[in-house]
Amino acid sequence: MRLATFNILHGMALPAGTVAVAELRSAVSTLDADVLGIQEVDRGQPRSSEVDQTAVAAAAMGAADWRFAPALTGTPGDDWCRVLDGMPTGRSYGIGLLSRYPVRSWHVLRMRGAPGRSPIVVPPMDGGRLPRVLLLPDEPRALLAAEVDSPHGMITIATTHLSFTPGWNVWQLRRVVRALRALPGPRILLGDLNLPGPVPRWLTGWRGLVGAPTYPAHEPKVQIDHVLADGALPPVRAARAVTGIISDHRALIVDF
Repeated sequence: MRLATFNILHGMALPAGTVAVAELRSAVSTLDADVLGIQEVDRGQPRSSEVDQTAVAAAAMGAADWRFAPALTGTPGDDWCRVLDGMPTGRSYGIGLLSRYPVRSWHVLRMRGAPGRSPIVVPPMDGGRLPRVLLLPDEPRALLAAEVDSPHGMITIATTHLSFTPGWNVWQLRRVVRALRALPGPRILLGDLNLPGPVPRWLTGWRGLVGAPTYPAHEPKVQIDHVLADGALPPVRAARAVTGIISDHRALIVDF
């Protein structure tokens, strides 16, 4: 069984800044994951050819079951509003979870963004040497969990993308853990947690299944993408970070 997590940056290839459906398909199929969590995912956005990127990824990996959980409706960085449960969404942005194995049930937790604006470091692009620091408003976040009927039995597998605001992402991670502990074990959390290195393990008490820098993709210096586990699971055979043709993050792969 192979699990993977990948912040896809809405399919953007760097440094060119282009977005192509074919490149998203190729990036996902190359991972060859049985269960994949993806973050920064578009649905119906002009910048990504108005496709449902979770559906594109599901077809590329041959997923038997998949879901998209929008965190906001509208356009990220422009005109958007928070998604509430039961609210119809068109053009939207969020996270996706895809599985080649049957899913018995799905669960969504929505979390509000941090108030005000927070600094975020943007790596240099287009030949620049110095990173930029931008003050950006935070966005709402979501947790998407599935009870997966895997070859190793029932496993709760979830994905999320937490806030870049220090402290607020800690509060969100604690909410995520509380929500997942209400679901059947064992449990695995895949995602961009925006928390470095061992910090998610310290905060949760869960095991980190892979330790490797993931950001920025071209020359990673810090691990902010993680695979965390709680409960008895089969031994990990291999775990690594991989780079591809899209995104400013490296994907993480764990083989059991």
